[in-house]
Amino acid sequence: MLGLMMDKPLLISSVLNYAAKYHGGTEIVSRTVEGAIHRYNYADAEARSKKLAQALQRLGIGDGDRVATLAWNGFRHFELYYGVSGMGAVCHMVNPRLFAGQISYILDNAEDKIVFADLTFVELLEQIAPDAASVKAFVVMTDEANMPDTSLPNVHCYETLLAVEDGDYDWPQFDENTASSMCYSSGTTGNPKGVLYSHRSTVLHAWAAMTPDMLNIAAADAIMPVVPMFHVNAWGIPYAAAMAGAKLVMPGAAMDGESIHAMIEDEGVTISAGVPTVWLGLLDYLERTGKTVEKFKYCVIGGSAAPRAMSVEMEEKYGVHVLHAWGMTEMSPLGTVNWPKHGMEGESDEDRYNRQVKQGRPCYGIDMKIVNDVNESLPEDGEAFGELKVRGPWVCSEYYRGEGDNHDADGWFATGDVATIDSDGYMHVTDRSKDVIKSGGEWISSIELENIAVGHPGVFEAAVIGVTHPKWDERPLLVVVRNEDSEVTAEELLTYYVGKVAKWWIPDDVAFVDELPHTATGKLLKMDLRNSFEGYELPTG
Repeated sequence: MLGLMMDKPLLISSVLNYAAKYHGGTEIVSRTVEGAIHRYNYADAEARSKKLAQALQRLGIGDGDRVATLAWNGFRHFELYYGVSGMGAVCHMVNPRLFAGQISYILDNAEDKIVFADLTFVELLEQIAPDAASVKAFVVMTDEANMPDTSLPNVHCYETLLAVEDGDYDWPQFDENTASSMCYSSGTTGNPKGVLYSHRSTVLHAWAAMTPDMLNIAAADAIMPVVPMFHVNAWGIPYAAAMAGAKLVMPGAAMDGESIHAMIEDEGVTISAGVPTVWLGLLDYLERTGKTVEKFKYCVIGGSAAPRAMSVEMEEKYGVHVLHAWGMTEMSPLGTVNWPKHGMEGESDEDRYNRQVKQGRPCYGIDMKIVNDVNESLPEDGEAFGELKVRGPWVCSEYYRGEGDNHDADGWFATGDVATIDSDGYMHVTDRSKDVIKSGGEWISSIELENIAVGHPGVFEAAVIGVTHPKWDERPLLVVVRNEDSEVTAEELLTYYVGKVAKWWIPDDVAFVDELPHTATGKLLKMDLRNSFEGYELPTG
């Protein structure tokens, strides 16, 4: 017997339609590439997204066609999220921080028909355009007054395209399993691989993201995704914010501490999300200027491990609670967030900060387990660690075009992370499988060593890599960027580990550098570090 419920598809257009109808006056605020602060609301956004859908139809875009974006977090990019997917096409967010050859490969692999780009990336596109065989048109996301002289073929101005449309458009209805958007994962071996999201998976993910035990977004909040919209859909925030009816604040291209602080204070931001390097910049700015934050309640940190010291400083100096989160492109991306459970109300500050180091626990919809080398499940006791596997309705079932497969026979996706899971369900990533240090047959967590190092007042940023050792196979090397005016020594840093980890975990040496390499999404690029320190001779003794 079937239930007698309406069969209404879960479509991305319905999210914006809801926001426009019930939260139409709520603001969307953007720092534009042109420099000005742009303000409008959800009702305006839906009206313009419908005009965009009309413009795309005039340019020959139909169901399933891929439309690429190279853009910062801003109102026009928000319109593309909804206008492209809402009409039945596929919105393909391309990471402009990748090198030109990777972007060319991605555009070709996805067979994008149109590329939309912010002014910042026009020059980059001019380099790529001759190799973009599938691309029939380029659109610069600006108005006529700021339209650049460019060699791009068949180029259009975004505002001019919208100006000729009347917005008399009804969002089409179709199967909720229709492809809606795509991102390419750079966390895999070989070429980047496409992850193709559906309307259903995106709406379910947004629904989960706004719940109290995930990003905790309500209509009364002002949320600012510092994580770029080209990085896994800005962790789903452009969808979840609209679903909640929250004020949405877009920081544009300005990611420095002063600019982030200005947006937080000027717009009354209550929740924000980004990678640790962004928050290091904000903390540095607050420390130098003596400024503070007023309404900022929750800071969601993901992409890389959030050091314990960062959680302590955020909370005790500025009253901002750090929410450690974890996910992947292949997971839309949210998997876990570190909120307390019932019964933890009386935990001490020490216990709370120790818990916050973990990546958190999953919400309904995500299942996870850890396995050993022969794919046997390991106990979830917080001690055993193995490869982390996941499954759920917003986890990819395969890569676009079937290129590579990280799934086992039972459909579990292998994340490539090494983790523990405790009896309360809190997952703790101890390392990437490719970054864990194998010393004398035992494993050492580079992430734990990095988190401890960042807790030293003389350290701005730290990375730990394994270097070759004649007896132990590998030993840890600590690579450090000092804080400005810091003269901390290697001996001080190595002593700082005493009593915090097992003696044999303590790095064998410290190397000081001016900066650390990062991936296009802000993660530490340890492959480059390993190449740079190849052949490094550790001290003996």
